[in-house]
Amino acid sequence: MSTITRRIIPAIAVAGTMMLVATGCVAGENATASDSKDDAASTGDWSSDTLSIDFATYNPLSLVIRDQGILEDILGDDVEVDWVQSAGSNKANELLRSGSIDVGSTAGSAALLARANGSPIQVIDIFSQPEWSAIVVGPDSDITSVEDLEGKSVAATKGTDPYFFLLQSLEEAGLSVDDVEVQNLQHADGRAALDGGSVDAWAGLDPIMAAAEVESGDQLIYRNVDFNTYGFLNATEDFIENHADLAQAVVDAYEQAREWALENPDETAALLAEVAGIDVEVAKTVITERSNLDVSGIPGDDQVAVLEKIAPVLADSGDVQGGKDSVDKALDSIVNATFAEKAVGGE
Repeated sequence: MSTITRRIIPAIAVAGTMMLVATGCVAGENATASDSKDDAASTGDWSSDTLSIDFATYNPLSLVIRDQGILEDILGDDVEVDWVQSAGSNKANELLRSGSIDVGSTAGSAALLARANGSPIQVIDIFSQPEWSAIVVGPDSDITSVEDLEGKSVAATKGTDPYFFLLQSLEEAGLSVDDVEVQNLQHADGRAALDGGSVDAWAGLDPIMAAAEVESGDQLIYRNVDFNTYGFLNATEDFIENHADLAQAVVDAYEQAREWALENPDETAALLAEVAGIDVEVAKTVITERSNLDVSGIPGDDQVAVLEKIAPVLADSGDVQGGKDSVDKALDSIVNATFAEKAVGGE
C-alpha cells in the first residue's frame, strides 16, 4: 500500500464567494475547468502546489484514492496532497469552514446545514447512496420502537446524517427532539456511551454501527433508507473558482476510484477494515449491503429531492440561523455539477 504524507496545512483565507448551481454552469465553464486541468497535467503548471483533502471511513472511495495514490498520479510531483481524516460530517464541515481542507466528505444533510449557516461550500461529486444511519439500542434493551424513545437519552452527533435521521424518525413517530434527551457525542463516543449504559439509544453511523452489531450485540430497532441522504463531496467556492484544475483532478480521481471499488468489493472492504480497525466481515457488510457506490457521481435533481424532504425538519430544528429562508437559499445553490459532468462524460 502506498505511503502518503499526512499533515494539516494552515487555514486558507477565503478570498471570495461564487454562486454556481448545476443548471447555471454553461458549456464554456465546463470546458474551462477541464482544459485547465489537461493543460496543467501536461505542463505541471497547476494553480497551486498543495491540495488538502479529507478521507473518512464513511467514504470508501476516499480510502481507495488515498491508498492507491490516484490523486498523486494525476497531479505528479508539482502538487503535494495533504490528507486529513474526518471523524464525521460535522468535522469535515469544520475543516472546510476554517480552510484547513479544500475538499471534504459529508452527508447531504450536513452539507445543506453548513451552507444554510453561511459556509460557502458546494457539492461537486456524489460518492455514495448509503444506508449508513439507524436507531441503535443495546442487546438487552426493552426499547423496540422509536415511540419508546420518549423520555429517553439518545446519543447523536449534531450536524450529521444520524442526527437528522433521528429528527425525521421522531417526527414520523409523532415525537419531537424535545421529547428525548440528546447527548451530542461524536459517532464513536456515541457507541461507547450506549455500550457503557450512559445513554438509552444511539443514532448510529457505519462502519461503527455495523461493528457494534457484531461485537456488542447491539440492535438496530429502526431503519429507513429514505431518511439517509447521499454522500456529498464538497469544495469551498474559493477553491472552485480559483483552482478549477485541481477540482477537476479530484473528481476525476473519484470516478477512477468508483470504477475500481465496484470491480473489487472484497479489496475495498479489506481497505475499510484496515483503516477503521474493524473485522473484515463487518466491513464487507458495510460495502456490499449498506454502501451503494454504483450511483452517478453527478449531483443534481435526485439529491435535491432528498434534501427537500429534510429541509422542513432542518428549518424547524433551531440549528439554522435564518430558518426556512436560509435553508431554501442553500438548497437552491448547493449543487455544482460542472466537474462531475465532465468526469462522467469523459469528454
